[in-house]
Amino acid sequence: MPSLVTPVMSPGSLNAAPQPTLPIDDDLLLRPWLSSDAGAVARVFQDRAIQFWHLRKADSEDETLEWIEQWRRGWENESACHWAVADAGGDRVLGRVSLQSIILVGGQAEISYWTSPESRGWGVCSRAVARASSWALEEAGFNRLELGHSTMNAASCRIAEKTGFALEGVRRQALLHADGWHDMHLHARVHEA
Repeated sequence: MPSLVTPVMSPGSLNAAPQPTLPIDDDLLLRPWLSSDAGAVARVFQDRAIQFWHLRKADSEDETLEWIEQWRRGWENESACHWAVADAGGDRVLGRVSLQSIILVGGQAEISYWTSPESRGWGVCSRAVARASSWALEEAGFNRLELGHSTMNAASCRIAEKTGFALEGVRRQALLHADGWHDMHLHARVHEA
């Protein structure tokens, strides 16, 4: 059936080239995940704050290696873009930023993130989210990015606001966490022509 609209992004818009490494500033970059990052991811997922705000935990480094392999396949099939937030040398994992639930035809994705406990409070996450967002909207061709977080997660709300994601509303009982249902803030950032 013919479409009445031209797709915002065509198949191959992302995976026609290798996933880019995106410099953030002199001391941070976003880079594709490496198998050698599995230990760092496993350590981060032992953190109570990560466990509270996420829907799964990591029981082993083998498990996080499987996650990394899934994250890399996301680029290959254009369903997601997952980056390690790393120091400028690229060796030390400080966090993660991802574009997920990609809809190429509409140029839409959901952005998510976390930072390691030792990286919090230094602006690492907000700088990484800002860089991934600007790449998506200004370079890759996305039209809209959505950011959702529990209404109880004030730190995540500050990151959304600081990185230009406007609050659009509250999704009631939208996500089941270990402690019960959470209402979710929906923020969005769109391409400005």
